[in-house]
Amino acid sequence: MLSRFFVSGLTAMLLATSPLVLAQPEHEMQLAASSVPRLHSSAALVVNAQTGEVLFGKNTDRMMSIASITKLMTAMVMLDSGQPLDELITISEAEIDRLKNTSSRLAVGSVLSRREMLLLALMSSENRAAHALGRTFPGGMQRFVGLMNARAMMLGMKDTRYVEPTGLSSSNQSSAHDLATLVNVAHGDSLLRELSTSPGHEVTVGSRVLQYNNTNRLVKSPTWDIGLQKTGYISEAGRCLVMQAEVAGRKLIMVFLDSAGKFSRLGDAERVRSWVEKMHPGSSISLGAAATPRS
Repeated sequence: MLSRFFVSGLTAMLLATSPLVLAQPEHEMQLAASSVPRLHSSAALVVNAQTGEVLFGKNTDRMMSIASITKLMTAMVMLDSGQPLDELITISEAEIDRLKNTSSRLAVGSVLSRREMLLLALMSSENRAAHALGRTFPGGMQRFVGLMNARAMMLGMKDTRYVEPTGLSSSNQSSAHDLATLVNVAHGDSLLRELSTSPGHEVTVGSRVLQYNNTNRLVKSPTWDIGLQKTGYISEAGRCLVMQAEVAGRKLIMVFLDSAGKFSRLGDAERVRSWVEKMHPGSSISLGAAATPRS
């Protein structure tokens, strides 16, 4: 049931060093039970990142295709490896998508730094950039994907598997539960926070200057304070979104998978925010126009 509050393995992971007993205050449970948001996502999870309290859960352990949410693990493994971010990487024919036949403005022969490849992969979900990061990794693509799976296993993401670094394959699968764990860990990396929430960036490719924008329009909204995010879409996965955001003075992790409709994942985020603000009417934060700028 959507109104069910529960303690999960995620909670134990988030609070590994803090033996906190989770319990909803009675008035919050009553309000939650009477006003649970009706979401368009097939699976969803909302967690208080500071306490591990699960506020909302729907099909949290269902293993599903995750599309470009994959790229969050791609970036994490890349940064963990310590590869030089200023090293130049060339887009090759190997980056051409022959699975979904998606297009890209990064033409074969384009040269960007590893940092710019990471930025485009996280901010704009650029598939060729993500694939190039894996292809040029020491040991090649097979080793890179192996490290993605090993990292997931190390984090206790038992319902997660990766077969490639872009998310174009529907065989890249995870659960809302596992992805909340991933978001929580990824948010601890300042560069992942910066790159994923950058509203836009210009890159110079040869004689062309290309403008890239964030695939999540909420990062530009003055009413949202987003610390980390990633979107995803392929037909098998539907519209997906993961975020860490501050709502009503609380740092929340939100996961929405297989949301029906082009804007429904953003709508679900808005519905959850409104719901949490109603639960805590005296602690809503007013961001005004002063959302922290991102570079």
